[in-house]
Amino acid sequence: MDWATIIQEEAQRSAVLRTDELARKYKIIPVAVTQALSRQERRGLVEHVSSKTYLNLLALDASPRDLINVLRSEAYISLESALLDYGISTQSPRVLTCVTTQRSGEFTAKTVRISYRTISPLLYWGFVRKSTRYGSYLIAEPEKAVLDWIYLNLQSGIAPGLDELDFNHVSRRKLLDYAQKFPSTVLRHVLPALVTDGAQRNTTPGSRSSEMW
Repeated sequence: MDWATIIQEEAQRSAVLRTDELARKYKIIPVAVTQALSRQERRGLVEHVSSKTYLNLLALDASPRDLINVLRSEAYISLESALLDYGISTQSPRVLTCVTTQRSGEFTAKTVRISYRTISPLLYWGFVRKSTRYGSYLIAEPEKAVLDWIYLNLQSGIAPGLDELDFNHVSRRKLLDYAQKFPSTVLRHVLPALVTDGAQRNTTPGSRSSEMW
């Protein structure tokens, strides 16, 4: 089989290669697919991400975001990565940070580094779907990303510094509404930051208190 041609053809449809799916499609045993893709990885055509998953480097605009819901079906981008996307934080994480209702873990390859942290199924909401060239992925709304970040930091015994965040990109009303669905420690942590931020806005020439909401 000409695996370079197969990988090129698959790149027209998806940025992700799954050994089990390729085995069924081409009617060969999975171990043969794994061996073939390992050889193609040495040629720089694919990148091994997990036991059955490869990123197709021949796919145009292939991105780690194409892998988010392949590696974990119930997951969305949140925490530091979402905060950076929305301009709420300027801190650039070294990994693509996600939350999931499934087990936590980190996947590392040459161009891929994705971290999953586990969150309660009761908190699995507040995200939107965004499209890629080949599919889609889920990402937290700005307010949910802030609250996920606070919640998981507090769970780890860390008091997150909210003074580093830019709340201009956040709906304060939605943030407070969403915070009430989290444990009370999260609401107690976020309230002082909003009060301080609102006071600063009200002392700025030309500002209006209604802008806080």
